Amino acid sequence: MLHLESRRDPYCITTDPNRIDIDAVHAYLTQSYWARGIPRETVAKSIRGSICFGLFDGDRQIGLARVITDLATFAYLCDVYVLEEYRGQGLARWLMETIVAHPELTGLRRFVLVTRSASGLYEKFGFAPLRRPEGYMEIVRPEIYPPPGT
Repeated sequence: MLHLESRRDPYCITTDPNRIDIDAVHAYLTQSYWARGIPRETVAKSIRGSICFGLFDGDRQIGLARVITDLATFAYLCDVYVLEEYRGQGLARWLMETIVAHPELTGLRRFVLVTRSASGLYEKFGFAPLRRPEGYMEIVRPEIYPPPGT
């Protein structure tokens, strides 16, 4: 796997999986609307099976985007976030620019994502509503992560 790094001091985006702070990612995701209560081991496993774009301020992880892909025809973008105190600085846009320019993610036949709140950002990078949503199917288990202590 090709590991890339991009810098805009003091910030850095890297695809080096050894730089990902699993505890920081877990802390954010477990409070998110899409992964509330996700177990730490599930986060660690998901990171191992994805191309992760870690966003850092120095050594502090302040954002992430995860791409699940076969590196040939398909990719799914998920778990995209920038910590609230860092928003409004163009970091999410830079993160997306880095993702769509990654050489192993260009030329894919299909690149998808699901969002509830950031359509405007993703549209700037060519994402659009599903052309044929009637062809998509899913299994959804919204309560799959048990509450802590159960």
